[in-house]
Amino acid sequence: MNQPISRRDALKYGTALPLLMTNPNLCLAKMKSDSRPNIVLIMADDLGYGDVGCYGCPDIRTPEIDGLAQQGIRFTQYYANASECTPTRTALLTGRYQQRVGGLECAIGTGNVGRYDDAIRLREQNQLGLPTSETTIAKMLKGVGYSTAITGKWHLGYDEKFNPLDHGFDYFFGPLGGGMDYFHHTESDGGHHFVKNRTPIKPKGYMTDLITDEAIGFIGRQTKENPFFLYVPYTAPHSPYHGPSDAHQQPKNEDDWNIGSRETYAKMVESMDKGIGRILGELKKQGFTDNTLVIFCSDNGGAKYANNGLLSKGKGTCFEGGIRVPCIISWPGKITYGTISNQTAITMDLTASIARIAGARQPKPFDGIDIIKEIEMNRGEFKRTLFWRKRRGEQTWRAVRDGDMKYISDQNGDKTTEYLFDLSTDPEEKTNLLARSKTKVWDLKSLLRTWEAEVKPSQ
Repeated sequence: MNQPISRRDALKYGTALPLLMTNPNLCLAKMKSDSRPNIVLIMADDLGYGDVGCYGCPDIRTPEIDGLAQQGIRFTQYYANASECTPTRTALLTGRYQQRVGGLECAIGTGNVGRYDDAIRLREQNQLGLPTSETTIAKMLKGVGYSTAITGKWHLGYDEKFNPLDHGFDYFFGPLGGGMDYFHHTESDGGHHFVKNRTPIKPKGYMTDLITDEAIGFIGRQTKENPFFLYVPYTAPHSPYHGPSDAHQQPKNEDDWNIGSRETYAKMVESMDKGIGRILGELKKQGFTDNTLVIFCSDNGGAKYANNGLLSKGKGTCFEGGIRVPCIISWPGKITYGTISNQTAITMDLTASIARIAGARQPKPFDGIDIIKEIEMNRGEFKRTLFWRKRRGEQTWRAVRDGDMKYISDQNGDKTTEYLFDLSTDPEEKTNLLARSKTKVWDLKSLLRTWEAEVKPSQ
């Protein structure tokens, strides 16, 4: 039954203002074709849960992203694998918890810096990055005939041995690190790490436009005989805060890097939205639209100028504002238009879905589930148990969501602060139930300990 909703509920629960309420269990039309689809996966960088129109954003115009939601499914309980860049990207490419790979559960620091003991150790051995021994989704798809490309941010290792071309991508254009000046293409320490395939380059232009142009160029080189996988990890709206007209603003130091405003941030998101529209336009121009699966998501929650709706905290934490993010999937003829799903999902679920849809073989078991298939099977919403751990310096964040109950631990040196929330009644995480539910806390901490022992890296 369609129901009118308030803007507060849109921000709080992720219910789309432009979309009508639909049955979340009837999300996929029956698959009718054996032809393998093209796959375009677009990832925003540090985009807040409430920074998109169809998630209730009042001050940023995102008609292209909203259009994808109207043409497909929009998740309200979708999580990033981490509250920072590198670990989420590790989970996306491998389909497994990032903790299974050494040194990558914190963002690699500017200039190739390890930020916690394991990462520091690996950096000293020149091993800080995603090892080629890991099987990525790009390798899997390439193995079954897909053309593969990444146009945008890598952030999985600076050294040549970690180049995307050695991880299954046929083409790479973008920055190797986590953040880069949008016009001068330098990192906050002045370093220049922009690469095309294996060659350092110094392109001219606004970063978001450059990423879009390369994505369009790749699409234009494809044929209908071979399917393709295009990964478009934008740097927007990650700092520094540069809108498309801010070419004169070059950060001079780390302090300058985070100077900005909500207005500039909005322009960055709107520029990315226009770029997405251009990519969708090229798919249509080349006749690929009807056989292309398009996914849009963010790598973690929003930072300084973001709007995380009514979710608490933001990037870098395990509170909802740091890890719950937008996710939209559009697949013409396969996914029912205008669907809203409240099913709990996570980044690495996308990997499992993509592999199955492409007919790729997985050499190791995924930690994620095939979320598209689950919805296709019309199972209804079902309980999930998901884990997070993020380390940086002396601080370690941990969290587990089991059904609607969520436990968080913030350990900083010798001090540990704990929280317990019931997300079914308290999605804003305002009421700490820790003292009232000691048995539940014990159970969740036990789940965490078991998980941590199971995902220890082999390297």
